[in-house]
Amino acid sequence: MKNLYKNRWILAAFAIILASCGKMDVAPTNQISTESIGNTSDGIINVTNGNYALFKNQVDFNGFVDDNNMYLRQYFQLSDFASDEIVCGQKTEDPLYYSFTYTHSPDQANSRFFWYISYKIANGANTVIEILEEQGTDDNAQKQMLGENYFIRAFVHFNLLKFYSIAYTTGDPSTNLGVIIRNSTSGESQKARATIQETYDFIISDLNKAVEFMNSQRGSEYASKQAAQALLSRVYLNMENNDKTIEYADQVINSGRFALETASSYPGLFASSLSHNETIWAIAFTPVDNRGKFGSIASMLYSDGNSGWGEEFASLPYRNLLAENLNDVRLTYIDTSFNDNGAVRTKNGIEVFYITKFSFQDGDPNLSSPIMFRLAEMYLNKAEAYAKKGDESNALAMVNEIRKKRGLADNLVNSVPSGKTILDVVLDERSRELAFEGFRATDLIRNHRTIKRNYWGYHIAGLTPPDIDLSTSPTGYDNLEIPYDDSRIIYYIPVDEILANELCVQN
Repeated sequence: MKNLYKNRWILAAFAIILASCGKMDVAPTNQISTESIGNTSDGIINVTNGNYALFKNQVDFNGFVDDNNMYLRQYFQLSDFASDEIVCGQKTEDPLYYSFTYTHSPDQANSRFFWYISYKIANGANTVIEILEEQGTDDNAQKQMLGENYFIRAFVHFNLLKFYSIAYTTGDPSTNLGVIIRNSTSGESQKARATIQETYDFIISDLNKAVEFMNSQRGSEYASKQAAQALLSRVYLNMENNDKTIEYADQVINSGRFALETASSYPGLFASSLSHNETIWAIAFTPVDNRGKFGSIASMLYSDGNSGWGEEFASLPYRNLLAENLNDVRLTYIDTSFNDNGAVRTKNGIEVFYITKFSFQDGDPNLSSPIMFRLAEMYLNKAEAYAKKGDESNALAMVNEIRKKRGLADNLVNSVPSGKTILDVVLDERSRELAFEGFRATDLIRNHRTIKRNYWGYHIAGLTPPDIDLSTSPTGYDNLEIPYDDSRIIYYIPVDEILANELCVQN
């Protein structure tokens, strides 16, 4: 792991630079301001809805609004671009490049904004929680709001752990550092990072309260009891608590509220996520929220020539995994770009296979309502938990529940293939199903697997188009394999926090 005290000279240099320019607001994370609200039902609902909006809104950060700054855009960048499912199609000055190349820094723009907006959302949730806990309520609508804000607070803390701390399964979670727990609008601005175990305990406590208080349904664009149970299943999966993973996944599956999409309905799931039966929770975007080419999630992954940059493509290993069976309807989310002569088009030497999971809501190439939780994950959480319990039969049954609905009813996995383990089978299916949704790097790291990127792409430092020979695999370059315990898999705590909060220790 990174030496917790290294690079302090870098931070000292930043302090000098920032002091000289005088343009950076380095307020600690619990000092992010929220508008005061009354304790009326409408006020509570409005602030809660505003907390959801912060996942998609452009927000002033350090004195200006950047089109590229959005919680979800940064979430998918920091997650997926560090995995083996997406290939970088060119060198770029966009901060997303740091995730591809594992060249993180404390002043990395996308990481700094993600840290800032995460704690701003948490502070909004704290505002509602404090009002409702202080006054007490028997009103079911207000209890629902209380539960939703406990869920939101847990969700953002869990995602912060994902990027700024090593895996629960690596080392000792009771001593390894997690993130700063911000559970009060009036807490200490100078606050140390909790341990990983303490942070997980906090998240689980919040989610148990969320399950208790949420008993209404406001639609899949809002949190629900089942969304909290789904997050509990995900949390316990990352802790390798297999029984709890299965327990909470079953609560979602057995709720009767959701159903896996079929082979015919799955291709339309992501373009109309809010109206599909598989969606547990999605962030609702409308045409008014569309950022088009400048800042949408889709703009990074798809272009029709005008709609986006389309500079990141589906990787070779992911395409090979799907190509094992051409009846797999998950192939519909890979859009191959062809030249006039019928060959796959290349850009800077890299074959262009666009990703469309974030496109085509209302027919718009840049619009979607990204899914944060869906039913397929619950089956696959169970599959991994059963695999680790040594229950091969049930693990395969869960994998096949997914395959039956993805055009592969005639190609079920009835036994573990030679040379593979049951966990290999599960992780392959998780990749096929959950690609580009923020899972892959975490899945590999949790299971102590190496992130293998032995394919051509601009994650390779110094690569130029003449170097690329698509008939061979690259060799002799850095960044082709990233071990699960490589110090680079976690991001630096942003410089803003380090300068403003002397108790916060750097990665």
